[in-house]
Amino acid sequence: MARTQGRAPIATRRQELSRRQARLAGLVGFAAAATLPVVLWHRAFWLIASDFRLELGYLVTGWVGYGLIGLGLLFMAPVVASIGRLPDSRFYPRARKAYAAWGVCLYLLGIVLASQVATVVRLQQIH
Repeated sequence: MARTQGRAPIATRRQELSRRQARLAGLVGFAAAATLPVVLWHRAFWLIASDFRLELGYLVTGWVGYGLIGLGLLFMAPVVASIGRLPDSRFYPRARKAYAAWGVCLYLLGIVLASQVATVVRLQQIH
């Protein structure tokens, strides 16, 4: 569609608006995914951090879930940054679907592990 009389066609304006909305939704979703673990398990996180020691068993059982969540968010960052960009853009990751798949899988695995750690911490507080 060509521009006529200095105005963009209606379809182009709708497309720009949907790109803007997609970027906003992506940023809001990413921010929600980053804050969700902090909101849900802040007590367990601080209890684990308060008893910090450099032992392999402690690091694996206490921190792997949070590490996987962070790694998943790192994989999702280029995907969120490329929302609304054309695939020919230099800022569009070539392996975008792979980044998204790794990000989602690592994030969900981290959520599962962190929830189990929080449950164990809660049970230890009761007894």
